[in-house]
Amino acid sequence: MFADRARIYVRSGKGGDGHVSFRREKYVPNGGPDGGDGGNGGSIIFVVDDGLNTLADYRHVQKYHARDGENGGKRNCRGKNGADLILKVPEGTVIREAESGKVITDMSGENRHFVLLTGGRGGNGNQHYATSTMQAPKYAQPGQPARELELLMELKVIADVGLVGFPNVGKSTLLTKVSNARPKVANYHFTTLNPHLGVVDLPDAKGFVIADIPGLIEGASEGIGLGFEFLCHIERTKVLIHIVDAAGTEGRDPVEDIYAINKELEAYNPGIALRPQVIAANKTDMIFTGEGSKDPISRLKNEFEPKGVPVYSISAISGKGIRELLYHVRNMLDKIDDKPVLFEQEFFPEYMLSAAEDPYTVVYDEEKEEYVIEGPRIEKMLGYTNLESEKGFSFFQNFLKKNGILDQLEELGIQEGDTVRMYGLSFDYYK
Repeated sequence: MFADRARIYVRSGKGGDGHVSFRREKYVPNGGPDGGDGGNGGSIIFVVDDGLNTLADYRHVQKYHARDGENGGKRNCRGKNGADLILKVPEGTVIREAESGKVITDMSGENRHFVLLTGGRGGNGNQHYATSTMQAPKYAQPGQPARELELLMELKVIADVGLVGFPNVGKSTLLTKVSNARPKVANYHFTTLNPHLGVVDLPDAKGFVIADIPGLIEGASEGIGLGFEFLCHIERTKVLIHIVDAAGTEGRDPVEDIYAINKELEAYNPGIALRPQVIAANKTDMIFTGEGSKDPISRLKNEFEPKGVPVYSISAISGKGIRELLYHVRNMLDKIDDKPVLFEQEFFPEYMLSAAEDPYTVVYDEEKEEYVIEGPRIEKMLGYTNLESEKGFSFFQNFLKKNGILDQLEELGIQEGDTVRMYGLSFDYYK
């Protein structure tokens, strides 16, 4: 069964506690502390497995724990480290924090190994705390606690081109004609229940990957029909082939169909509606050409080509017009960046789960006439944030606001245009 969504709970391993013990050996007059350190807890690690194409395994098992580190022992024996837990996912899996829905990582492209949660560090044994004035410390450091998260995993297929359109317009037939994919083809709605991928090979041009998305209907973006469940798979595509039934065999108007589907795409994600499109007017072999009949191809061209959307007349059954369509799509792809569509990180587990308790200070440096923000919490935030990206800078602004740093700056009398410094980073303050 195809499964492209899963909700799971993960927990890293707890660090082992340091041990308290003392050497007591015959003929050894100066024993002293010999408590060993605790072992580190195991980490939660995601890796891409090319042999997987579904998240079905995570539907059955939903809780994953890495091993805890063992406690330290006597005679300076260090506890064993807890084993890491490796979770294998198909390429294209986007992992989100469940409560906020923010992206943690996108397992696509070069990102094939991601440490989600590091295990807790083992605590120091009492041997570390011996001093000239405290030669027999009776305390040790506990291991760091485990970290836990609830995750939403979503598989978004990786394809250059997406086939969209109403049910039964010929998407699966076209995919079968142009690629090695063999989806089920039948003359009824929702024959395609799962996305299908195919590779298009062109004799004298670079090939591309094409995806057949289950048929959309009006209201798909609101959860009606099958479309909503698979709209996410269009998000990575760079070009959309919008297939319509030019012959109107279902009794629908092809022009209205295109506007209806584009409306659903925009409602789901406005960015998708702006992707380059080409219209494939299918079933031309079934168009009635009797006296008094109107030419639907001319009508489609007159409606959409002035808007920059080319229209190709094709027959998925006979193959007519398909070659011209494919070479036009290849030409469109050549004008687009080859980099895969990736989802930027928005949630940083290592920072979000640990930095909340770390201290920071906000002071005014009278000598340099600057406001200075520093401390472990600030240093970690800067380490996880790319301020050059729009999302990273937005995250940075929200961090200052949520942690009350902006309020503290205003209490110190900051004015617009004043300089703020954080670990070598300086910027002017504006509301």
